[in-house]
Amino acid sequence: MSLLNIFDVSGSAMNAQSVRLNVTASNLANSDSVAGSSNAAYRARHPVFATVLKQSSGTADGSAASAGVKVMGVVESQQSPARRYQPDHPLADTAGYVYSSNVNPIEEMTNMISASRSFQGNVEVMTTARDLLLKTLSLGH
Repeated sequence: MSLLNIFDVSGSAMNAQSVRLNVTASNLANSDSVAGSSNAAYRARHPVFATVLKQSSGTADGSAASAGVKVMGVVESQQSPARRYQPDHPLADTAGYVYSSNVNPIEEMTNMISASRSFQGNVEVMTTARDLLLKTLSLGH
């Protein structure tokens, strides 16, 4: 693998973690929201990632390959929202129930910490690769 491919790999991973952080922030922002029906209630969203293999033409046999991360999309949780009896709530349905989001704040905070650390790790990889390239260039002088 070429040293320059490291920037592509880490860059795609940073992009994926950025999407994960944004989705997690959206989930946390809507964790306390309520709605008048089960269909209108906010449902947690989760990003879906896939590994992307890239063949490199850097070697004679083309055997060198690198991998990256691709964001395939964002899926919505199928878990039912919680139903609470609050007949005096302005959004209550005719039976007196409101429906709250199915977001688990503890799980989302864990996702946020994990995504943040993954992002930071990839920043360190890029910084180290840059420093190595600069050191290599300085050897020629």
